[in-house]
Formats: sequence, structure tokens, C-alpha cells
Amino acid sequence: MSIARWLDPASCPAERPPLAAMSAETRDLHAAIDAHAAATGIPYLHPSSPTVQLDLYGSASVVAWQEAKAECLFAGEQSWSELPQLYARYGTRATQALITQVRDLEQAAAVAVCDSGMQATAITVDALLGAGAHAILCRQVYNKTRGYLEWLTGRLGGAVTIIDDGDYAALRAAVRPTTRLVFAETFTNPLVRAQDIGALVAAVKDARATAPAIKLVIDSTIATPWAFKTPLLESGVDVVVASGTKALGGQDRDLWGYIATRDVSIGNAVMDLLAMRGGILDWRRATAIVEALPAAAAAHARRCDTAAQVASFLDTHPRVAQVFHPSLIDHPDAATIARDYVRHGSLLSFRVADADEDMTRHLADVLATCVVIRYALSFDGLATKVNHHRTVSEYFTPMAQLRQSGFDRLIRLGIGLEAADDLIACLNWTLHHAASVTTADLAAWRASRQIL
Repeated sequence: MSIARWLDPASCPAERPPLAAMSAETRDLHAAIDAHAAATGIPYLHPSSPTVQLDLYGSASVVAWQEAKAECLFAGEQSWSELPQLYARYGTRATQALITQVRDLEQAAAVAVCDSGMQATAITVDALLGAGAHAILCRQVYNKTRGYLEWLTGRLGGAVTIIDDGDYAALRAAVRPTTRLVFAETFTNPLVRAQDIGALVAAVKDARATAPAIKLVIDSTIATPWAFKTPLLESGVDVVVASGTKALGGQDRDLWGYIATRDVSIGNAVMDLLAMRGGILDWRRATAIVEALPAAAAAHARRCDTAAQVASFLDTHPRVAQVFHPSLIDHPDAATIARDYVRHGSLLSFRVADADEDMTRHLADVLATCVVIRYALSFDGLATKVNHHRTVSEYFTPMAQLRQSGFDRLIRLGIGLEAADDLIACLNWTLHHAASVTTADLAAWRASRQIL
């Protein structure tokens, strides 16, 4: 049989053109696609892997999906982030599996997953703020969060008020009728302050007398959902955002973030924005994250325990001036931590006695020459990381502002899965011998290590 019978514009056979009459490349491709679909039970458009689109078999599937989305939006009982895959910009089978796990971790009604923690923050802020809106921001939030909020409210004709973490009187005094958002982080980076969630929730509830639409958003990237005795959303927080790249990923491989809430209208507003501008998590990363997540909680617990041992060592070291970690008994939020938290996080920072900013940077560089502590950004991966906080996070911040925030002269450690004694040995050697290591020594070491 030849396909030529179906190519004459003047006439055409009544039956559909059969696959058997088509070219070998067409037959092989579609036979393989059908075989993969039969094997997986999912009509992907690739012979061996998932795809961003599915074979929908006609418009009825699309109509059913659109009607289900409309029901989510109007009934307000479910977020459409959990609808079956229609197109990967809205979600995939793998993102649905990840959403289910995050929803359970956060005890949420609606979850959206996206391509980074900063995307999660930005899209939440975009969904909550409108023209002329006012936001209240705790001082120790991530500097990119602060920068984005200031940029956005400036474009919207609104404003941001920055308050000190834990200053609830200042929070109440800052509220305006246009206030739509209070944003805080726990634990904070790099001073690892712990938010008193109950006090924050109470302050925001009081604020609703003046600003009925105000919402409390917590970035819990460092603490993680494993840190709290009572889940944040159950405690009265309106929205949780986080970078899943860190503890929930745990291997420095997959960049992603999430938004979790019990307010389905917020969940749907977030999904509407993701659908319009993109940023949903792709299936490859979602698959890898889902596969690794069961082991992530135990790995995080191990890192937290090691971080506490390292912090304890540094806290008693004669060459160390200050150590910041929630496990320490003299932590400024020790009472809140003991009452509300069950994990202390893997991030810590410290200051070396009599070290100025340049020497602090030098100490971090020397510590990296011990090799098992790598100079890198971020935290909660397999390997322990060190960096000089100003260099990596506040490079363009004026020194006066850096000192006001308490972020000056800090070495930051993100603890990995190494043995505590091995990390302590590297730290102790550096504290005793860094002054004898020259910049030329460091340059030679970098040259010997560099992989071209």
C-alpha cells in the first residue's frame, strides 16, 4: 500500500491514511511513542521519556481541565496547582508528586513549586501587593528579598517599612490601612535569629483592625518544616515560602522553591501568575527531588547535630569573639527556641577576635585550603561550605549599613555531612595559623586546585 493515494487534491480514500502506508521514520517514531505510552500509562510525546506536553486525544480533555480549573478558582476549595498535567508550564506528573509531599510537610491546603526560592518569594509578593501597597519587612531577611520588595513597592507607588526582628511594638506602630504584608525569615541569615511565631501571629492579628488584608509570610528556608513543634501554617502564618534547593534538596543539585498556604485563594493567585509568566519546576528536577526527599530529613538532622558540635567548639575557642547558632545557650532567642523549635539548622556564623573585615575574608580563604571545607555559596548540601559574608552577600552594602545590621566581619559556615571532628580540626588549624599564610600562598593554592 502506498501513501500516494492520499496525496491527490482531487480525491481521497474514505479510510484514514494508515500508519503502515507511511514512511519508515514516521512508523518507527509513532510506534515507539505508543509503546512508551502503553508501558507508562501516560501519553507522553517522546519514545523514552516524559515530555512537557501530552497527547490529549482531542478537545474534551482540555474542556474538562478548564472546567476543573474554574471550579478551583470559584469554589475556593483546591488550588489548581494540583490539576492533572496539561502543559508543563502549569505542572507535570512529577511536580504533582512533589506538591503532595510538600503539602504534607507544611500541613498546607495549597502548594505551588517553582524554579527557585527567590521566585517563590517574588511571586508571593506579586500576588499579595497591589497599587499603593505598604509592606513591613524584618531587618534580617535575605538582602535580595529586601531589594525586590523595595523595587516592587517603588513601582507600585507603595512603600516598605523595615523593623528590627522581634520588635512587635514597632510592627504594630508601622501598620497602615494600605499594609498588605509582613515578611520575616527564620532562622535568619547570617545571624540565625529565631522568630517568635506566636508573637508575630498575634501582632498581625491585631494589625487587621487597621489593615484587614494584611498577611504574614515566613521564609523558613533555614529552619525547614522539620524545625517546628507546631507547623507554621497551623500556628497562624498565612504563607510559607522556602528555597527547596537547600535542606529539602540536600545535595546542591536541583534549584527549586515552593509556596505553601492554607488560603486557597492565595494558592490560586500564585498559580495564575506562574501560568502567565513561567517559573514552574520542570519534571526532571521534580523527579530527582521526589526521589531524594525521603532521605533529606535524616541528612538535615545530621547536619544540624554537627553544626551544634562545631558551634560549641568555636564558642569556647580563645581566638573566637562571637558565634551565632540556635543551639547555643546564650542565643538571644534561646527561650523561644526551647519552646517552639526542635531543630537548630545547619547554618552558623562567627567572628574572630581582633579581625577586621579584610582579615575575616583572609581567614575564610585560608580555611578553604583545608579542602574538606569548600568556599561556596549556600548551605545544606553534602559538603561543608565557608564564605566571607560581606564578599558573597553584601559586597555593595555600605559599611555603616553593614554594621547597623550586625553583618560585618562574619565568616559563614554551612555544615555538610562530614564528621564533626574533621571540620573542627580544620577550623582550629586555621584559627592558629591563618596569619602565616600569605596572599601569594593562597594564589598558588588556587592555581594548583583549579580545574580548567
